[in-house]
Amino acid sequence: MIGRNAWRPWLPAMGGCLQAGIFCLFFCVALIASAAVALRPNKDCLDCHEDKELTKTNAQGRAISLYVDAALLARSVHRTNLCMSCHADITEKHPDDGLAVKPARCEACHASQTASFGASVHGLALQEGKQGAPGCADCHGQHDILPPTVIDSPLHWSKLGQTCGECHPEAAAQVKDSVHGRAVARGVREAATCTDCHSEHRIETLKGSAALKVSGDVCGKCHASERINSKFRLPANRVKTFYESYHGLAVQSGYARAANCSSCHGYHEILPSTDPRSSIHPRHLPETCGKCHPGATAKFVEGKIHVDLDEPSDLAARVNFWVRRIYLALIFGVVGAMLIHNALAWWRKLLALRQAAGPLVERMDRHQRWQHGLLLASFVVLAVSGFALKFPESRLAWLFGADEEIRRWVHRVAGLVLLGVGGWHLGYIIFFAQGRRLWRDLLWRAGDLRQMLAATRHWLTGRGSEPEAGRFSYVEKIEYWAVIWGTVIMGITGLVIWFKMEVTHWLPRWVIEVATTIHYYEAILACLAIVVWHFYHVIFDPDVYPMNLAWWDGRVPKRWLEQHHPQDPALRQNPEADKKDTPKNNAAQDQ
Repeated sequence: MIGRNAWRPWLPAMGGCLQAGIFCLFFCVALIASAAVALRPNKDCLDCHEDKELTKTNAQGRAISLYVDAALLARSVHRTNLCMSCHADITEKHPDDGLAVKPARCEACHASQTASFGASVHGLALQEGKQGAPGCADCHGQHDILPPTVIDSPLHWSKLGQTCGECHPEAAAQVKDSVHGRAVARGVREAATCTDCHSEHRIETLKGSAALKVSGDVCGKCHASERINSKFRLPANRVKTFYESYHGLAVQSGYARAANCSSCHGYHEILPSTDPRSSIHPRHLPETCGKCHPGATAKFVEGKIHVDLDEPSDLAARVNFWVRRIYLALIFGVVGAMLIHNALAWWRKLLALRQAAGPLVERMDRHQRWQHGLLLASFVVLAVSGFALKFPESRLAWLFGADEEIRRWVHRVAGLVLLGVGGWHLGYIIFFAQGRRLWRDLLWRAGDLRQMLAATRHWLTGRGSEPEAGRFSYVEKIEYWAVIWGTVIMGITGLVIWFKMEVTHWLPRWVIEVATTIHYYEAILACLAIVVWHFYHVIFDPDVYPMNLAWWDGRVPKRWLEQHHPQDPALRQNPEADKKDTPKNNAAQDQ
């Protein structure tokens, strides 16, 4: 137990701490008091600025009113702000210090909007010091700033024409008389206003803009909208048919001089084709088209830009529609018949070429051929459906229709087939003598590396000859082990993605993202490896071109096997091959 006098040695230290605490308290109070003095109440400012006759003379000698209507300030969005929150440069001695007050610093509270405005045509003009360039207050107001949703705000959608028209009176008058301006006057909220085309804070001039930007980002923003088109009974195909026209195709290719929407319809004074003043009125079409096509006649302008082949009331569209149908049938019929004819001829000539090569030797048994066939089919379906899932806007996705569910289940079923083939192959190499022998022959050995180096030296220098190989060379072994690697990786990651809900019971969500990334890039690797490595050795290699048919019936020409795999045991196990597999017998068998 601590005695009563045990605290006495600590009393001086405690007294020091108490004094320090009291000092800090008074210091904080002093800071708060000084801040309160620095941020003077609005009443101090309004004592002078409520005088309607209070003015100052600017550098141009004009009298500028400094009157602030307290009632308007109380309604504004800044009604809870102090004057010094915006006019932070005002000192305690104002106005006796004789220093002119700087404009309000909007960026202190509106940093992102200020940054966007700085990159606009107005902001750049201010930075260049151009006289009359508008700032924030010119559009938003000064002490009477209201939300743009309030009808009294100068930025309300119905007032934008008036606000922008103070600096752009000619453009504002043209817009007011246009289809857009008339719609605004009728109270149509969806009608295009100045900021819908030129943006809000990052206001940009559209003169000299890329044609694709004007057609897609500006006009297409509304005229490709199903909601707007259906609500106001506007043609729903104007953007689509423009892009399908010569002008639209040229715009998409990046041609700078290609006609866009504004080239024909105008910029601000956009009028309906029924208005005699419209640039697309039938009477003015030769002049409008003649800007790009000198000498345009009345017959020339009869052609339509927005041609919709499904429009029943248009004779030209109906003629085009049936011409297209007839030609599509002709193309598929004629070219399809040609394709079938050539395929049959190619196949028969391939068999004849193979028979002429001499006796045949079995290289793949029935199990191996079926495994290869299912592997081939499942791999192709997996590749097509997988990339269709990754790129749903591509033509690959179109093969499976518009339903993503179909693409997903086709991919999953093909994946199960691939895994089933892997299981079948595993059982084959365990339980069948041919499978065990296949496994032993496909194992890597030191001689394979020497063979690879010798082959590379031969391909580079042309010296020596292609090294002899046993049943399988390093080429087949690379293919075989690449398939095993890919099947394991794609199988594991595919199952993780498929059963993500179950996996995330045990593992974090980011594991699914990593598995998806591995699955995607492994698919690219596998497809490229098949095209670059496997297709060359079984199709494009001059020694087997146009195709190695071992996948079909398991047999290869004995002469080819003796040249490339002289140590293959099949050559010793088929002593009667020369007698049985003569060209005559092969021809009879293939028939």
